[in-house]
Amino acid sequence: MPIPSLNTQQIGYKLISMSNFQGRKGEEVTKTLISASLHKDSVENVSRAYNVSPQTVRNYVEEQGLQVAEKTLEQVKQISLETLKGVKEIELSIDWTTITWYGKPVEGLGSSEKGYSWNYATATTKYEGKILILAFIPQVNGMTKDEIVKVLIEQVVAMGFRIKLITLDAGFYTVEVIKFISQFNYIIGVPVGDVKIYEEFDGEYITNSKRRSKDEQVKFRLIVYRREKIKRKKKKVVYFARATNLDLPKNKVLELYNKVRNPIETSYRSVKSFLPFTCSTKFIFRMLIFLLAVLVYSLYTILKDNVKMRTFKSLISKIIENISEAEIYLNKSEETLTNTTGLFLRR
Repeated sequence: MPIPSLNTQQIGYKLISMSNFQGRKGEEVTKTLISASLHKDSVENVSRAYNVSPQTVRNYVEEQGLQVAEKTLEQVKQISLETLKGVKEIELSIDWTTITWYGKPVEGLGSSEKGYSWNYATATTKYEGKILILAFIPQVNGMTKDEIVKVLIEQVVAMGFRIKLITLDAGFYTVEVIKFISQFNYIIGVPVGDVKIYEEFDGEYITNSKRRSKDEQVKFRLIVYRREKIKRKKKKVVYFARATNLDLPKNKVLELYNKVRNPIETSYRSVKSFLPFTCSTKFIFRMLIFLLAVLVYSLYTILKDNVKMRTFKSLISKIIENISEAEIYLNKSEETLTNTTGLFLRR
């Protein structure tokens, strides 16, 4: 696998070239955003270190942010593709994470009703200990859960993968989502309050959505199980539910769900460790810095077996600070030649 052989200097070059803005202050804007991500610092604060005003950074992002975001996402996918080279079938987990800020609400784009947060949905798989991000979509007001799932799965299928199993959190539980994912092997969390079964259960279940006619309901295998939780030194029984179309023993289904789904939660924690702060509430600015955090996380994933996160951040930061425009150009030219040659070797 070619990507894991990259050293930190090459990764520094890649970060700059992958997220490069055009224009007189493009290099300074790029370095500002990457450094803010590596230090988990404020974009506005870091910009001063590169002699560029926070307003200039915002202007560049608002003008070129969409193109840079699209390029950044493609690079994230390429990293995952190279790491999964030769792999045809994957186990997939889909979920979303919420990024909240405190300040003036933004209407029309935010995922929350009050406009204080946005949700970003991703699809991930785990391979040889690495949690790889394969697809991404920002959730905006009016977008349904089945639309989110469809877009993410379409991105994964377009990369050439077959889906062996898909897992989803209970937040995605709707009749429409289950109808769509029934074409795959699936396990999805189910809110116990929706099925109203508060006992151990493993059997056939038919939804009773009030918004759907009897013919529009869906049937699946429902597993309800209990766990004891201790709260304030008192034991409390809590019930959990899973819907699936797998014909496997109950314990195996629950084990598979945790095995495939838990890594996506880990990936969100890691991505957020690279997520910079900003006072901007512009949709494109917020989406771009999240995608940039995803890109840095994806590159870190390549080296995480050999270097700790703190060391990775420190090394890449020093490279970013000292890299020159000429070095960026030479590295990009070399990369273009390598990619052209590699077209004949792609999966």
